Amino acid sequence: MEESLSCVLSRCFETPDKDWSQYSALPLAYLGDAVFDLAVREVLLRRGNAPADRLHHAASRVVRAPQQARMIRALSEDLSKEEAGVYRRGRNAKPLNTAKNASREEYLEATGFEALVGYLYLEGRYERLCELVSLGLERTGMKI
Repeated sequence: MEESLSCVLSRCFETPDKDWSQYSALPLAYLGDAVFDLAVREVLLRRGNAPADRLHHAASRVVRAPQQARMIRALSEDLSKEEAGVYRRGRNAKPLNTAKNASREEYLEATGFEALVGYLYLEGRYERLCELVSLGLERTGMKI
């Protein structure tokens, strides 16, 4: 099996290992947003070749603050104590802006979700990341 992208990047750019639990929630959410977007786009692409605009439309239905807020609410009982802590730190962070198509509450919940995604990615917990995303999509009735 190939190395993860995270491991390859760390080695290629010679970045030291970090204690990601000590990182602020907003940088974790910054990365988590990109990781979640990449995961959704890759799943869509793996499901079949389609025009880029159709793929973008399908991804946009999932990768948005209101949907992420719904997902994390549906997952709240399934989070470990550690995961719930990362989520809470993200939700309670004070971002400088908000999403244009989401309430402030939805945006903060989505930020918490993204912080958790970023944290799990950086920790190399890819199976858990996929498990939570899959379960969240299933419980909210979203298909990708």
